[in-house]
Amino acid sequence: MDLRKKHPIFRYKSFDYNFKNGNLNISFDFKIEPDIKFKPSLKIKNIPQKDFDKDILENLIFNLGMIELVSYYKATCSPKIIVECGNLSAKQKAFWKKVYLKGLGEFFFINKIDFTKKDFIKIECESKKEFKKKKVKAEDKVLLPIGGGKDSIVSLNLLKNENLCLFGLNPTKEIKRTTLKKEHIYVERRIDKKLLELNNQGYLNGHTPFSTYLAFLTFLTAYLINTKYIALSNERSSNEETTTYLGRKINHQWSKSLEAENYFRDYAREFLIDGIEYFSFLRPLYEIQIAKIFCQFKDYYKIFLSCNEANKTYSGTKKKTEKWCGNCSKCLFVFAILYPFIDEKDLFEIFNKNLFEDKKLRDEMLKLIGKVKIKSFECIGTREESLIAFYLSHKKAEDKKYYLLNCLNFGSLDKKANKILNSFDEKNNLPKKFKNILEHAIRES
Repeated sequence: MDLRKKHPIFRYKSFDYNFKNGNLNISFDFKIEPDIKFKPSLKIKNIPQKDFDKDILENLIFNLGMIELVSYYKATCSPKIIVECGNLSAKQKAFWKKVYLKGLGEFFFINKIDFTKKDFIKIECESKKEFKKKKVKAEDKVLLPIGGGKDSIVSLNLLKNENLCLFGLNPTKEIKRTTLKKEHIYVERRIDKKLLELNNQGYLNGHTPFSTYLAFLTFLTAYLINTKYIALSNERSSNEETTTYLGRKINHQWSKSLEAENYFRDYAREFLIDGIEYFSFLRPLYEIQIAKIFCQFKDYYKIFLSCNEANKTYSGTKKKTEKWCGNCSKCLFVFAILYPFIDEKDLFEIFNKNLFEDKKLRDEMLKLIGKVKIKSFECIGTREESLIAFYLSHKKAEDKKYYLLNCLNFGSLDKKANKILNSFDEKNNLPKKFKNILEHAIRES
């Protein structure tokens, strides 16, 4: 690949931080040799004023930089990453190599890059500065990231009796409307515009492991506000791969998966902090189960937004639409999992149309239910639960001749539907009290 030859080394040169006006300002210096420089930054707003342990703070910021760099590294996929501002053990290097390769799986697939060679990425350190893990005693509080979609809204309502602090990254209108009247903390992340310029010049672009970035960022935030629990809203469905490529499973949602969650938990426990617990509250549930619970919270029908097209800017070339597009597989999936549990009138008002009557969405439906080899590269449910969603929708619609619901010969799927709607995956990291809350919600839904 020409870009790898032209740009053989990516350098993580340094990080910087300061406290000003109640905010923590952080910046990173990256360089792609010979002459491309980046300086991304972020601001964690309205944090408490107190003395923080410098060693802990710098360890967390340094590691945040290790995941931040992925967005810039992917422009050239340089064969070597050199870290100049901290030392990494062999085990840490193995972790980061795993995160980069698995987290960029979709990116490699889309750009037809062979990432399977043993030395595709080599990580070296030019610093002897070592960061040591420390123990903290945090308060019994919960940091809950809010993304504006149905999943985090379900978590918010089920955990409303806990001592919550809501977290929003580059908060959208939906996030602000959800968090406004509650204790919250916002983070502004700024992508270096140079990256967008490179994308427009033909340098590589694509999907990155965002949820792993969020893991490191929320871990830092939890330390700043002395919070014991970080409760994500990632679900069981995210564990299913999207396709295979070069003999490897490629999962658009890998960084949301249980595998990625366990990787991070192990890394945090060994190299970051003891005393802060990171887990996904909704991990035991399928998306369709979460949708069923969500339908109880009618106040959020006109607030939530899960369409990814709504907030895309296409490398700064377009403005965000901030509304359901009604044309993508994500819109169709959300529509299908809500339909069995919500009044038609309410659902049609959310999407401004009946998606089941849109003939153009037939191919998207076939991708959702596994009738084609590659599932859509979106945060959607498993192939089986998507089929169940259309089946349950078909049963509810009865004699209504909605186009998509009459394209398939379902047969009887009642047993499978019942099994999925009442399942609870025991492969999870929920502390006992959170598990009890979620089990109760399933029984009551």
